[in-house]
Amino acid sequence: MTVSNFTRRATMALIAAAGFAAPAAADVDLAGKTVEWVIPFSETGGSAKWANFFAPLLSEELPGNPTVVVKFMPGAGSTKGANWFQNQTKGDGTLLFGSSGSTQFPYLLGDPRVRYEYNDWNAVMASGTGGVAYLNADDGAKFDGSANGLKDIDFIYGSQGATRLDLVPLLAWQMLGMNVEPVFGIKGRGDGRLMFERGEATIDYQTSSGYLGGSAELVANGDAVAMMSWGALDADGNIVRDPTFPEIPTFKEVCEATDGCETSGEAWDAWKAFFVAGFPVQKLAFLPAGTDQDIVNTYTTAFEAVVARADFPKISSKRVGKYLVFTGASAQTALGTATNVPDEAKAYVTTWLKDAYGVELK
Repeated sequence: MTVSNFTRRATMALIAAAGFAAPAAADVDLAGKTVEWVIPFSETGGSAKWANFFAPLLSEELPGNPTVVVKFMPGAGSTKGANWFQNQTKGDGTLLFGSSGSTQFPYLLGDPRVRYEYNDWNAVMASGTGGVAYLNADDGAKFDGSANGLKDIDFIYGSQGATRLDLVPLLAWQMLGMNVEPVFGIKGRGDGRLMFERGEATIDYQTSSGYLGGSAELVANGDAVAMMSWGALDADGNIVRDPTFPEIPTFKEVCEATDGCETSGEAWDAWKAFFVAGFPVQKLAFLPAGTDQDIVNTYTTAFEAVVARADFPKISSKRVGKYLVFTGASAQTALGTATNVPDEAKAYVTTWLKDAYGVELK
């Protein structure tokens, strides 16, 4: 499958998935219980803000109104937590796991640290997100909508790892001809923002929830300059402006304005394929393998009720952004888009990782 056909088919799959109806909920009662929602990142990042946004809403809609507590298990770019979840058998509805693109990409690339299988888990909710890259104030003054004035600057970036979701910004910056040196090993994107705030990093990117929850204030105060978003997909699979950040140009726009950056060819196709895999279905909530179907249906119905709230569009746009939310069977279908990329895109990224960072996946 070519990358362009993959993008169109992925977009069509997401649109179709959004129309799936939730199944009927069974007679499940979680009264007096505590649901642990485990996030495999630190408490400062976008996944934390995403889970903390949904947790109290989920509590209101689950039968018996259990307490939903978000817990954090950072390490190894989220593979530590995902490997742990793979071995969990607590299928009574009191354990939920949240993953992100940084969990998907190692799986897609065959990272040897991956000991988890997405197809074993029960996806009950999935939501898209976007991302925004931004510069410090001094360097941002040289940004004119292109990266032409940034190519002689040596940037520092706090990164979770080149095989994580960070490969999307790292490859984008390289395509723009920028010199960005990643400092690997942070436990979440929120830690990257803290590095930026302390002056230890000079460029950063956050997913939408992380940007809305922290970085947007830096930009508003003049301490940072928004450079670009990754964009969103229209019905034909084209990259358009992110609906949450319509005032910020997309990477595609910045690339088109930058000397030497191309929006066609192997690099662009690979970047777009991983963008599609990593962002339109970026954060997912799972119940463990072996969970009774009645409990899966109960969670599906609860998340469907959250999304159906009259105030959901307003409150979600401020906290996690304006993106599709998938539930139940539609979440499982959307997961298929998030865990597939064309072989040629994988081959390009695998070679790039080795050449740029000495990362070999065996």
